Amino acid sequence: MGTVHAMLVLGLLEAFGPLSMDLYLPQLPQLAASLGASEALGQATMSACMIGLGLGQLVAGPLSDRFGRRRPLMVGVAAFALLSVLCALAPSIELLLVARFLQGLAGSAGIVICLAIARDQFEGVELSRMLSLLFLVSGTAPIIAPVVGGQLAGIMDWRGIFWVLGGVGVALLVVVLLAVPETLDLNRRHGGGLRVLAGHTGAVVRDRLFVAVLCAGAAGGVAFFTYLSMSSFVFQEQFGLAPQAFSLAFAAGALANIAGGQLSRLVVRRLGPLHVYLGGITATLVATSTFLALALSGVGVLGVIAALVGFMLCAGIGGPNGQTLALAHHGARAGTASALLGMSSFLFGPVLAPLAAGIGGTTAVTMALTMTIAASVAALAAWLVVRPAARS
Repeated sequence: MGTVHAMLVLGLLEAFGPLSMDLYLPQLPQLAASLGASEALGQATMSACMIGLGLGQLVAGPLSDRFGRRRPLMVGVAAFALLSVLCALAPSIELLLVARFLQGLAGSAGIVICLAIARDQFEGVELSRMLSLLFLVSGTAPIIAPVVGGQLAGIMDWRGIFWVLGGVGVALLVVVLLAVPETLDLNRRHGGGLRVLAGHTGAVVRDRLFVAVLCAGAAGGVAFFTYLSMSSFVFQEQFGLAPQAFSLAFAAGALANIAGGQLSRLVVRRLGPLHVYLGGITATLVATSTFLALALSGVGVLGVIAALVGFMLCAGIGGPNGQTLALAHHGARAGTASALLGMSSFLFGPVLAPLAAGIGGTTAVTMALTMTIAASVAALAAWLVVRPAARS
């Protein structure tokens, strides 16, 4: 695939995660109320999907190293479409939680395999630039999805949103069938079973740089999921925003995330992935600390939005370069490495963010404190572990 072709196709596949979350985000409080569930259980529907997205990558990534990228991708996309329909028909919060988990398992194939495809075709600085370019496509999903979701809230309930997701899954399946070639040659696939898979996994986790980035990414994932899962309640219930107004505020953060990715692409050739990564991680901590100070002072909604837009901008700067550093030594094992990397980002946030909300409530202070603690851990890991490992 050429650069433009790869950017468009891989960006659409990487959008599985944002689409699964952001399209129904404005209706999260209404979803909980309609099923007679608590806010925590409503938030748990996001956690269930995120956990599925994380665990599913541990299956889809290694399978793509063995069978090629295309076949596991097609199965995952088709299953995502079918499970979206099951979500739409769920009669209870319990069944919806199960369906969301399975939907996440299926959607994980698009996320992890698109990263493996990118690693098949690019490396080093060019891989970092390619991953930044993906934000131009995949990054539009968090902008468009909540805005569209907010508008759809006026004409359909949350069940209708999942019917829309089913249609998106069908459309993406057509894209995969027509536009995604096989990028892993037969001679680069492993033909063994669990023993070879264990060998690949062992080689990845013995890479000190990979493990360092994974740990920092796990902490960053907690900060991001806290923002993702609590913002709907904080903006709509604490600050009184309507679903449409919340969707615009959320879209502003997503647009900042894209801008951060493009800023990274412009400077990475001059500064290198490591320095851009460290700068982005450090700036993320500054942004979350500012958010915490504003939340404690009782500032209005505009100040909170500004701080969160800053957080998303900085996350966009660091993210692609962290992925580049982690995948640097794992060309033939890109699927396995991508799976472990994605799992760390998707698993810890869905567990810790609802726990924080259960203890402190879905308030701006709880949200800001959780994000700041997570960003502090990520910054410490980046400077104390990633930096020495990348230079050794």
